Amino acid sequence: EMQQSDEDLQAEVYRSPLVARYASPEMAANFGDRKKFTTWRRLWLWLAESQQQLGLAITDRQLAEMRASLDLLDLRLAAEEERKRKHDVMAHVHAFAAQCPAAAAVIHLGATSAYVGDNTDLICLRDALDILLPRLAAAIAALSRFAGQHRSLACLGFTHLQPAQLTTMGKRACLWLADLLADLRNLSRCRADLRFRGVKGTTGTQASFLQLFDGDHDRVERLDKLVTAKAGFPATYIVTGQTYSRKVDSEVLLQLAGFGATAHKIATDLRLLASWKEIEEPFERDQIGSSAMPYKRNPMRLERVCGLARHVMALAQDALNTHSVQWMERTLDDSSNRRLSIPEAFLAADIVASTLGSVFDGLVVYPMVIQRHLKEELPFMATENILAAMVKAGGNRQECHEVIRQLSQQAAAQVKERGLDNDLIERIQASDYFAPIRDRLPELLDPATFVGRAPRQVDRFLAEEVAPALAPFTAALEKLTAVEQRV
Repeated sequence: EMQQSDEDLQAEVYRSPLVARYASPEMAANFGDRKKFTTWRRLWLWLAESQQQLGLAITDRQLAEMRASLDLLDLRLAAEEERKRKHDVMAHVHAFAAQCPAAAAVIHLGATSAYVGDNTDLICLRDALDILLPRLAAAIAALSRFAGQHRSLACLGFTHLQPAQLTTMGKRACLWLADLLADLRNLSRCRADLRFRGVKGTTGTQASFLQLFDGDHDRVERLDKLVTAKAGFPATYIVTGQTYSRKVDSEVLLQLAGFGATAHKIATDLRLLASWKEIEEPFERDQIGSSAMPYKRNPMRLERVCGLARHVMALAQDALNTHSVQWMERTLDDSSNRRLSIPEAFLAADIVASTLGSVFDGLVVYPMVIQRHLKEELPFMATENILAAMVKAGGNRQECHEVIRQLSQQAAAQVKERGLDNDLIERIQASDYFAPIRDRLPELLDPATFVGRAPRQVDRFLAEEVAPALAPFTAALEKLTAVEQRV
């Protein structure tokens, strides 16, 4: 019989597409079991080190034994222990103790499960934001380059998805950028606001640690601060229940959902522009757009962004519901939900950010198509300029308005009823009434005169808003670029 490959074995069971198809290795590893269980062990080590420093009878040999086993996970033994004990944390306490028997008595000393569970979750939240924020900054940097490049490219503006006054492609990109900058600020604030749960005990009162230190409140406070510093956090939550407040999770997932909404709006705008053939997402040389229609170039990356962004938005509701039912000092119905909602929100947001970045970096613009669409609508929009020019040339405003109205209706009938081109300008040129301004018509129809201050707004926005927001990410963006070049 043929031996089954790893791929064949994996195909037998469901695997989350977020990991199997989409997410980056870094984000997938951040929420993986190896990261979780090795962090648990580090937390036990940091607790024991700090307890020794504050006078508890913990030996150097015990600490050395724990350090030597930090990354030597025996997941099979831990799984066997969990089957027996029906408790994941105690299963790993026993598995760790089996590898360092001299330290067995001091592992998890005075702690509750939330000590490793919640503190690890906070570490993973922090590290996930540290992965996501530079990717979001990279997408913003790519879109800002696009906005600068097309600062003056006149295009139809749309209100109600109907043609409206002209804008520029760069100005429209700045609307997208403004939303992305808000997401960057909000997620950065979440990152800065994160604290550590620290060493709090079963209901957050630190009673077990106060007992260990014979009622010495100062040493319990110092223990909390020592472990928090070892974990790399500047501060701890002063009050907690058994867990840190699930309000923290809901705040983070709400900001991820906000980014999802931004991404969905941008991707939808680009999909509409692609359907009008004004813009295309990057398309690989051998990429197949449709299995049935060889000519098609579907915006598949942008469609993926929309699909995953909807998932990110939906997961915020999980976090809100979980926070709302944490009775008193905690209930355990949060655990199963958070195992799904927190990793999936970050995994999906991660691929949304990197996909947007790759799309922004290679957007293809078709100016001739944009110009053709302008020519179809510009004659109607130019009537106000034509009216003003006729009045300056001595014409009567009401009379001129009526002539233009009649010619506009005739041209609209050509477009809507007969499917022909908009011939309003030709009708105006052929009319003796407009002879005084006939030579000025090309000037009055120049798209550049219809975009107002859009190009200068782009310049100012990129300089005053985007550049300062990206400045803190300079080193991270250089590192990301170097990694992408190696790949």
